[in-house]
Amino acid sequence: MSEPQMDRQAIHAEMEQARATFHALVLQASPAALDRASEGTRWTNQQLLFHMLFGYMIVRRLLPLVRTLGRLPDGFSRRFARMLSATTKPFHVVNYLGSCGGALVFHGPRLTRKFDRTVAALHRNLDDETDEALARGMHFPVDWDPFFTDKMSLLEVYHFGTQHFDFHQRQLTIQQPAT
Repeated sequence: MSEPQMDRQAIHAEMEQARATFHALVLQASPAALDRASEGTRWTNQQLLFHMLFGYMIVRRLLPLVRTLGRLPDGFSRRFARMLSATTKPFHVVNYLGSCGGALVFHGPRLTRKFDRTVAALHRNLDDETDEALARGMHFPVDWDPFFTDKMSLLEVYHFGTQHFDFHQRQLTIQQPAT
């Protein structure tokens, strides 16, 4: 059975759900919980929370790229994706270290404010997109992230932020483990 077709309102709703969840996670996390290792990553919970925000920040940066390459012949974005795939190892290092550094700057109320501003900007951008623009897409470096597919529409790029968020939320260990 195939997944139901995403639409603009579904993307708005999932971003709002993620925003509410993010606020609750940050609010409930004690300093000890934030310093605790996450499950299945090298990040602490604090670093992983920043990384969850970072996924939405990346979506904002991808939008103009997808809008531009989505208007060009398919071969342009295919070659671009191949070029990016060649840099997968350095990308993963920068991705890891960026979240380590970002967590030093963005934490507590500053982290939630940044999340709110980022999601609000994505809501505005999504409202301004035409249906034609949302259907256009480009090729992606699939080795960079498990939620990148070979070709993604602009609407799928908006959805990526929440896929990324939901995946990493399951890796948080903010709740005290049972003893």
